[in-house]
Amino acid sequence: MAAIAMLDLLRKNPNFGGQAFNSRGLFSTKLVGASSAAASFAISTPFAFGAFFGDGASRVSYCDAGIAIDEDYISSIRSASANIFQSDALKYTTKQYDIELKSLFSAFHWKNLAVTSLRSFLLFYLPLLEPKPEADEDDEDFLENPEEQEPLDLSVPFKKSVKQIIRETSVVTTRRVFERLAVHYVSHRMAWKLLKDVPKSAARKAARRLPVLTYFSCVSKTTFRGHLLAVLASWTVQISIDIYHFFASIYKTSKDEEEADTVETSQQVRLLGKRICGATFKCGASLVFASIGAGIGAMFIRPTIGQWIGCGLGDLAGPVVVTFIFEKLNFEL
Repeated sequence: MAAIAMLDLLRKNPNFGGQAFNSRGLFSTKLVGASSAAASFAISTPFAFGAFFGDGASRVSYCDAGIAIDEDYISSIRSASANIFQSDALKYTTKQYDIELKSLFSAFHWKNLAVTSLRSFLLFYLPLLEPKPEADEDDEDFLENPEEQEPLDLSVPFKKSVKQIIRETSVVTTRRVFERLAVHYVSHRMAWKLLKDVPKSAARKAARRLPVLTYFSCVSKTTFRGHLLAVLASWTVQISIDIYHFFASIYKTSKDEEEADTVETSQQVRLLGKRICGATFKCGASLVFASIGAGIGAMFIRPTIGQWIGCGLGDLAGPVVVTFIFEKLNFEL
């Protein structure tokens, strides 16, 4: 404490050392050096060793130093430290899994139903508008009674269009049921991955500036999980239709004949097995090709549109490729 007081006195009166000890120059230099060393030692002495080097004067100096701090400054520091835990930066440390379930009967909303109906009618009525190849005049000369052209039967494509509409609405409704089952029976994180909006997820991944292969694999994995319930719903509806046709054919055979033919029944069972295998392979190929197509489309086109286009093209190309391969292998689906 005396050393600190000495330093304050020298700071206020710089000529004090020279006037007091001018006749004793030896003491003036040594005194200033000793006082500075004592001050530095007192300041640098840790709190734990204060009992060994005095009566705890360093503690008094530290406590007195805190008196000059304003209370408003202390309260501002406390409020700032409390706001650290409420800052927005901490919100990104944990990932939130928000799940938004669509309506169970969303397929029957007028917009979705109108698009489905338009697509189904165009699918079966557009082939009727294709021009047929005209017969050569030489061939008509040899025919004494040329055959009349058969009139177009518009009822057949209409029935097919209605069946296609019923099938697509059934697939969408079945998918909504599977989404609700996933929310209730699987983990929250897995349900969020199955119900994720894949195009928006592809856009978020593109904003991270990932490498090309990493981005392709991430979009493909996300599309695989997000498209899984749709493919599973399509497979379920197709298998249900095949089983319905199987039992309907057995009932019709047993009704026409008193005793059902066991040979024909075994053939129908084999046919049902082939249809189930064919539907399984086609749906699996649709899922795989849709995932690959989504990854490719997201790389070469805009992430959202490219993912949607690639997923749709892969979904259509998968069953075609499987059918072509099985035809080459002489395996009927």
